[in-house]
This record gives sequence, C-alpha cells and structure tokens, in this order.
Amino acid sequence: MRISVVIPVFEDRRELREQGERLAEAEELIVVDASTVDPVQPGDLPAGARLLSSEHANRAYQQNLGAAAASGEALLFLHADTRLPEGTLESLREALENSGVVGGGFERFFDSPSRFLQWTCRLAAARGRRLGWFLGDQAVFARREVFVDLGGFKLLTAFEDYDLCRRLKRRGRLRCLSPPVISSARRFSQGAVRRSLQDFALTVLYGVLGTRPFRAIQIVEIKEGLAPPSS
Repeated sequence: MRISVVIPVFEDRRELREQGERLAEAEELIVVDASTVDPVQPGDLPAGARLLSSEHANRAYQQNLGAAAASGEALLFLHADTRLPEGTLESLREALENSGVVGGGFERFFDSPSRFLQWTCRLAAARGRRLGWFLGDQAVFARREVFVDLGGFKLLTAFEDYDLCRRLKRRGRLRCLSPPVISSARRFSQGAVRRSLQDFALTVLYGVLGTRPFRAIQIVEIKEGLAPPSS
C-alpha cells in the first residue's frame, strides 16, 4: 500500500528542516506551504518531495489541497513539528491490511520532560484506543477512498482533525498505533497546565455547539482533485 504524507506548513520552515532524513522515508511527500514571512524552499525537502503553495493559511484547506495532489491509497497528515520515528509507516501499512480499518492516529510523546504533558499523552492514547478520537499532532491517517468520499476535512479553524475522525468512525474501525510520534511542546511555552485547560475549554465548546464556532470564513472549498486517482 502506497502512503502519501501530507504536511501543512505556516511559518514552520525551521521545524520542517529539522525533520531531516526522517521525511526521506516517505514514498510520497507533499508539503503545502502558506507561509508569507519565511516560506519553505525546495532545497529544504528531500529529493522527490512536492512543494505546493496555498493561498489560505488554514490547516484543513492545506491538507485538502495536499490530499487532492496525492496518489497513495493511504493519507498520513503530519504536522511540521511532529516527527515520525522509525517503523511508523510500516505500522500504518500493517494496520490497513485489515480492510475494516479506515483510519486512525498514533500514540504521541512531547519533546518535554514535563510529567503533566506525558500524562496528557497517556490520556490521548487511551482516548484513541477506546473512542477513536485523535488530534492532528497524533499524525491522523485515513484510507484515501474513504477520505475522498467524506469530502475531506471540513474547513474549520480548529478541530478539523477531531471532526474527521468522528466521520471516519461511521465508516469503519479506527486504530491507535505505535511507535509514538514525537510532537513539539512549543505551544505550551506559556505553561502546560494553562494551555491544556484552554484546549479543554475549546473541546467542551466543540462538544456542545459542534463545528459552528470553528467554521473558517472566506475560504472556497477545494473540490477538484478530491477523487480517487485514475488507474
């Protein structure tokens, strides 16, 4: 099974370059850049990778754009500051050998010694295993045909990953895989507990009101290309 790795980027050039040779293992790598200050350059990427430009700095839009250009039977959506350890793609391929599995995500560790953050990682892994709910820094993946049939990511400012998982779950099983991906803890620089509480409050808002508070405005849906690749 061919796996396409899609990375949305917004002023993440340094983080992307730090990935180094890890990204070279991807059979197809598509980087979708919406940066204006420090855009990604072709030389930042492994040989054979594709660099697309996005007019909108919206992760859902960028990931749909990358998916539209992908040719793999499986799509792996990776944040620029989340690293794939050795064995990740092999684990994904093995999981999708089961035709009942339509998608999922990975266990996650943060590159931080914070015990609180490591506790949240254990909680996220348990949530993924029991409920099939994953966030973007857990490297969400999906069978391409199912992703396309669902219309891709909804154009939201947040929770586009969680929303996709909820819709995927109606089509089949979601798996929580290991080895864990390693995600940057930079967004917790102002305090891990404080930021986690803010994230929890937004999650409650999403649970109560659904996607309405998070709808992206003034963005045109990408429809071209969200179809199975021609044989």
